[in-house]
Amino acid sequence: MTVFPARRAIPPGRALPPGSASTDAPRSPGVLEPARPNPMEWARRRRADRDARRLEAAGARALSRLDHLGPAWHVAELPSPDIQAGLLDLDGVAERHCFLAIGPGGLFAVTVADHGRARVMVAGDVVQINGKRPTYVADARREARRATRALSEAVGLNVPVAPVLTFVGSGDISVYGLPKECLVATHRELDRLLVAGGERISAATADKLYRVASAPATWGLRPQPSAADYRWYAEGRTAADKEPTRR
Repeated sequence: MTVFPARRAIPPGRALPPGSASTDAPRSPGVLEPARPNPMEWARRRRADRDARRLEAAGARALSRLDHLGPAWHVAELPSPDIQAGLLDLDGVAERHCFLAIGPGGLFAVTVADHGRARVMVAGDVVQINGKRPTYVADARREARRATRALSEAVGLNVPVAPVLTFVGSGDISVYGLPKECLVATHRELDRLLVAGGERISAATADKLYRVASAPATWGLRPQPSAADYRWYAEGRTAADKEPTRR
């Protein structure tokens, strides 16, 4: 007759009586368990990541229209004022995307607003989307003034920058009146809008202004040191010139 060992009905960890010692190894008192994320915090981060990806895609769609303008046009990043002040919140998400378009037609501070499938109504300085009235026109003018001030101080001459507000999305756009001193267009019309004013500066001047706008010092930012400029020894010295250590 074959005899099989008896099978345990209760797992070892649960068969211990109350108050008995656990078989797990004791944790170090200095090691803290990672805190579980708050559901509201987790939802806020997920929503912020989704909005950031959508805004980045909208900016890429607007930038793709500038490829039709040719090599005489350049695109420079317009740093956020929070980055200049060192107050950038890594968890926060910007509501718009901004960049500089520099070419023979002039300099333009383009503010990209993503409205998705929502309907947009524009009446002068008022923009209404889903019952809300974001300050897109005022923001576009402020970005243009900031770019004008920074470039003028760097060059030493007055460098005018025109504000442009472009909408990215598939929803309808109703215009009851255009704002003053601010150009408005969809991302599909952005390339035609920039060249509508004709040639105002030469291609060489546009290239020089692009290099000025690309310099971090123009916006008050510290340039990052390059790894190629790092030297282990001082200039003119080698490993053989190292002084012997005295004991």
